[in-house]
Order: sequence, then structure tokens, then C-alpha cells
Amino acid sequence: MPEAVIVDAARTAVGKRGGALRDIHPVTLGGHVLSALAERNSLDPALVDDVVFGCVVQAGEQSSNVARWSALAAGWPETTPGTTVDRACGSSQQALTFAIASVVAGHYDIAVAGGVESMTRVPMGTNRANGPGKAFGPTIFERYGQEEFSQGIGAEIVAERWGFDRTELDQLALDSHARAQAATERGDFAAQIVPLTGLTKEGEEFEFAADQGIRPGGTLDSLGALKTVFKEDGVVTAGNSSQISDGAAALLVMTDVKARELGLTPIARVNTATLAGADPITMLTAPIPATQKALVKSGLSADEIGVFEVNEAFASVPAAWMKEIGVDWDRVNPNGGAIALGHPLGASGARIMTDLVHHMRRTGTRYGLQTMCEAGGQANATILELID
Repeated sequence: MPEAVIVDAARTAVGKRGGALRDIHPVTLGGHVLSALAERNSLDPALVDDVVFGCVVQAGEQSSNVARWSALAAGWPETTPGTTVDRACGSSQQALTFAIASVVAGHYDIAVAGGVESMTRVPMGTNRANGPGKAFGPTIFERYGQEEFSQGIGAEIVAERWGFDRTELDQLALDSHARAQAATERGDFAAQIVPLTGLTKEGEEFEFAADQGIRPGGTLDSLGALKTVFKEDGVVTAGNSSQISDGAAALLVMTDVKARELGLTPIARVNTATLAGADPITMLTAPIPATQKALVKSGLSADEIGVFEVNEAFASVPAAWMKEIGVDWDRVNPNGGAIALGHPLGASGARIMTDLVHHMRRTGTRYGLQTMCEAGGQANATILELID
């Protein structure tokens, strides 16, 4: 039976809200990474059976199936279909799972999985304009006793439940920035970022090829001066939370047979993909059971995984995950996470997976695991295996 393999992965640099990518339509961002994948691999886009994209706020410029329009914006044939997935923050990680499964099943020979989000141009909540409670309905209120579910409050609950203080979370955030800055200076992101024209603060055009949210040189004192956001006596601040961002990323998936036929060298395969759910009030703990499920299903122990990517939606999320899974910080998010690099919602799963794929190839790491919390109390976990 043919095997599904990841041949390449590419992304834009991540822009801050109102930053370098503020004037670029999300469809253009999506089209940019698709074009790059085709060009980098001398791939005829007419061979692509489907484009599966994640996008969370599917409204305004991101409505009407952004995957299909991104393919057309890339100049790909009108015969190239596309579909858009919403599993909240894990949307593009889920897009990869769908693409891999369809290739394994024999439905596709080649697919692209990715995602896009312009949080500048399509702000969070744009697709929920009807007011509190309207998205969930009366039966959810009856079950949980509340009309809205806040990830920020969830982050505070996690910090309290696992006993994290402000200093611990701020230190994790500082480490994220330091790691991202070090990876940038080493050139570790060069193979994955496809430059495009961005705008400076003054409106001048420049080649945008480095993640914009990295802030090196912070201190516990500087972060400690920030006010908490969700709870007056809490620990969650803008400094130890993910950034609101713009960006796109995509991965090229195909059968191993098709890769050989096209003369392409695969990087990795998906060893295991799992999902988990947890309570939607705390919301952010599902990466723990999703990871446990993935380890059991794969037959691997945490010690056999060389690198982990745990999305830094809030610092308390990877902190709690590490306590429960028993993994040290030095194996988690080695190139920084969403606190430093940004969290363009529907693109984040693919952005993180792109970094994971390239990191594994660069370092010769056999197994890598990615997981991320998602609104509603869900999580994806994916184990990649490097192809020799």
C-alpha cells in the first residue's frame, strides 16, 4: 500500500497585528505559500488533487472557502479544488490529518495541507457578531451555566490548578523569545520562510522574511510590570500569552510512489494522529490526553520523542503539559513558540508543523510530536517520523 509522506513545508514570516502584512489580503497570503511549494519542488499544480486549509474566523475576506481562492490566487489551474477546515486553533494541524488520511486511503495522490489567518484584517470574533450566547444556544447554557467560554480564564484556571506563579510563566515567555531570536540568528528558519513584500511602520515596502513578534532582551522585571488581562489577581498577561498575528503556511503531501515518480525526496511521515476533548470551561487541557493517546497508539514513550511542539497559546498550557507528560523544557519548543513567533490562528498548526519538519531534518531527530489546545476543549496530537 502506498505511504503518505511530507515532501516540503513552507510559511510566511509571521506579522504582528497591524504590522508588515497588514495590507495583504489573506487569500493573497495563502496563494503565496502555495506558489512557493510548487516552485520549490518544480511541481505542476495541475497534479494537486486538493488543497485543505485551516482558517478560524471564516468571515469577511476569509469567508467563502479561503482554500479554493488561495489556489486560484496562486495561479493554479481552475481544476484545482480546495476546502477549508475549522477546528479552532488546531485547524491547519487537522488539515494535515485530513490530507494524510486521504492520501493513505488512495483518494488523493498529492495534496497540500495548510492554513491562513489575517487577524489584522479579520479580527477575532468577526464571525460571532450576534452577541453572547448566540453561538452556543440554550442547551449549552443549561449544561454549563454560562453563555461564553474564555480561553484567558481557562489559562488562569490551569495556572491555579497546577500551581504556577507569575514568575514561572513569565520566565517561560522570556525563554520563548530568546529561543526564537537564537533560531533566527542561526538561520534555522531560512529554509521554511518564503519572503514577500511587507510594509514598515511608516508604510515603506521591504522584503519581509523574519518573524515580527520576537522581542529579545526582556527581563522578569519588565514582564512583571505588565497588568493581568483576565483576572485582577491572576497571572496571565499579554507578555506570557500568544500574540495576535497574520500569516500562512502549507505542507506538500503525496504518496511515496508519486514522490519517487517526480524525483522528490520525502522528509517525514505521519506516524500517529490523535484527537482528544476536555471540559470547555478550562478548555486548554486537552493536549495532555491527546498526547497520552498518541503515545499509547504509537507504542512510543515520551523518552523516545526527540522534540515536542506544544502551542504556547498561554504559558500555562505547555507548563501544565510538561508536568503531566513528564518532559523537560529543553525538549519543548526549541525554536520558540507562539508567545514569541505569534499565533495566526488557522495558520498556526501548519506554521508549527513546518518548523517541526525542518527542525527534525536539520537535527536528524527521528520522532517529533506536536499538540495544541483548541477552543471548546479539544486538541490534536501528531507524531512525525523522519524518513531516512
